Amino acid sequence: MTLTSPPVATLGPVRQTYASEKTFPPIARAYTQVSQIAKETGLLGRAPWFYASVAAAIAVGFGGAITGFILLGDSWFQLLIAAALGILFTQVAFLSHEAAHKQILSSGKANERLSRLIGPGLVGMSYAWWNSKHTRHHANPNRVGKDPDIEVDTISFLDEDAARSRGIVRLITRKQGWLFFPLLTLEGLNLHWLGIRHLVFTRGHVPGRFQELALILLRLAVVIVPVFLLLPLGMAFAFMGVQLAVFGVYMGASFAPNHKGMPVIAPEAKLDFFSKQVRTSRNIRGGWWATWLMGGLNYQIEHHLFPSMARPHLSQAREIVRDACATLDVPYTETSLLRSYGIVIEYLNRVGLAARDPFDCPTRVGLRGV
Repeated sequence: MTLTSPPVATLGPVRQTYASEKTFPPIARAYTQVSQIAKETGLLGRAPWFYASVAAAIAVGFGGAITGFILLGDSWFQLLIAAALGILFTQVAFLSHEAAHKQILSSGKANERLSRLIGPGLVGMSYAWWNSKHTRHHANPNRVGKDPDIEVDTISFLDEDAARSRGIVRLITRKQGWLFFPLLTLEGLNLHWLGIRHLVFTRGHVPGRFQELALILLRLAVVIVPVFLLLPLGMAFAFMGVQLAVFGVYMGASFAPNHKGMPVIAPEAKLDFFSKQVRTSRNIRGGWWATWLMGGLNYQIEHHLFPSMARPHLSQAREIVRDACATLDVPYTETSLLRSYGIVIEYLNRVGLAARDPFDCPTRVGLRGV
């Protein structure tokens, strides 16, 4: 296996290498063939009744949470309601993600309007920010300089980013694998902030900027005002803290297993669509329960190959893709949810070894990570 590693000057030893065309030679017509089979078997069609049932179940959940909030009153059991809301908001975020991928409604415009409504209006996340970021991720998953999901944001996903870290970020980066899930408790707040920052401070035209800001502000008022009106101040802060923490952990724990620890693609590499999507993605075993828990993200390989495919069709597409991978001798990565978390932690800790003094002994640092 031949790997390429771009030179990084003055940063100390950087061990990470990147996959290139030589690592993954192009496969002609692979995607054309699997997509044709998916089309012929009807897997690219919509599933309106499925999404109607999911939306109804989420609505019932919100109804129960609101009823519980009113009945419990001044009680620390309210934190259970806060946790439930964190879960429900994440489930709505899954629907917003699927609408953005045009999976739910029959037309692209209708899906976009739905995602623009429920993303900012119910979840509190900017559709414009998320869609721009996520579109670039899908086009170039795990590709250096192209995929925003591997850019440094406290956590470093590349050795050279870890080596550049300074101050408190460097201290975090050294143990970032073990700190990953604790840090996710702040990810909910981070997701809200990044979206608002994009809408407020981005220069030039941002489609739907003022509509999204209005929806986010309205949503904040609907969620926050009753909490601080009806609960004591300390309990209200605890309520919002738990809700945001659960939302952040749930979101991060659903998206992190999909690509972290998979091959990272060199900036200049030109790979065929099938290879770059399959080889950089990881599926999670578990069947129906994993699909409900992760909003279909457990079928990450199929989702990247067929981004507009409705959630209930992904399991059938899995069989088609697995057969194609077996025929073409392409690795198809699938593991358990817990094992995927172990891989993510191990990978982040390995990257974190680069966040050290450049004059430190490489052998001693390597042994420290064993």
